[in-house]
Amino acid sequence: MLKWTLRELLSAPQQLLASVGAVAGAFALVLFFEGVFAGESEQIVALINKTDADVWVMQDGVGNMHMTTSLLASSKIAQVEAVDGVGKVTPILYLNSVIEAGGNNWFSFIVGIEGGDPRAGPWAMSEGVRIPGSGEAIVPDVFASDAGLQLGDKVQIAGRDFTIAGFSSDTFSMANSITFVRLADLANTMSSEGLVSYLLVDEKPGTDASALAQKIRAEVAKVNALTRQDFAGRDYSIAVQMGLDIVWLMTLIGGALAVLLTGFIVYSHVSERERELAVMKALGVRDVAIYASLMVQALAIGLLAFALAVSVVYLAVPVTQALVPKISLAVTSDALLRTGSTALIVSLVASFIPVRRVLSVDPVSAFHQ
Repeated sequence: MLKWTLRELLSAPQQLLASVGAVAGAFALVLFFEGVFAGESEQIVALINKTDADVWVMQDGVGNMHMTTSLLASSKIAQVEAVDGVGKVTPILYLNSVIEAGGNNWFSFIVGIEGGDPRAGPWAMSEGVRIPGSGEAIVPDVFASDAGLQLGDKVQIAGRDFTIAGFSSDTFSMANSITFVRLADLANTMSSEGLVSYLLVDEKPGTDASALAQKIRAEVAKVNALTRQDFAGRDYSIAVQMGLDIVWLMTLIGGALAVLLTGFIVYSHVSERERELAVMKALGVRDVAIYASLMVQALAIGLLAFALAVSVVYLAVPVTQALVPKISLAVTSDALLRTGSTALIVSLVASFIPVRRVLSVDPVSAFHQ
């Protein structure tokens, strides 16, 4: 029976390739949209992860960075520095705003950093200086390219002009970009002198970050403190909640298409060999053996399609990022596991109807003209 299964599966290689390609297209659709979602979600928490502070301190009642506001009195810096276990404290000011440049508008996270401390500045540069001077800004290279900007050009942030001093990389996504300016300039723009948004805390060697965050919350009034992992996790959860319905809709569409395609392919394959299967039943081949054979063929189509889909998506990632740098893509192991499991389930579900048809075939029909 195994030989027959392999022979039938490979009897029409062109048809097999076309079938696998059609199903692979559906799985590739699922992987691609999940990749876009994962890439954009990771970019939302890029600032938190790339600055790599052990603990983030913020206004009491605030638990995330995305789509929220946190303001602390500058006096909180000294109070946090006095907590046992704190090694270094770096303040930043933060604003959700729109950058206007070259006739283009783009939503951005504006981060105000201190001039003498590169701790919270851009982590990767394409061109120019890494730390902005007074009246200067570091903007994402993708936005600069899209707007046709060059070093020395002007951008407007919250109604104030800034001179571009550098282009950062890995700081742009469709959901948001990150722009860096001097803390004092942003405070002046926001009319928030004497205030900061977040404190980036480095722990002393041998200190546990979770215990340090708890100690800061207990000893410094009206602040919240979270480890970097907790803070990033909360922001990521918000991104997931915002895009979850879209992702599941795209996954459902791709999965449904894969079911229909696989079912049609397997059903057609079986229908074409109905008389041959009837002969096998007449010769005493058990139903379970025929069932297993068809299941193997369906699983082979599903797994080959999944492997092809993964290959296509991995090839599409660098091509997409080169041609459309605004899109952030990330193929995660969770996405691969989910889609691979879907491929197996889809193959089994798709084979259900043709299997029932085969088991209902009358062996006598094999001898009818």
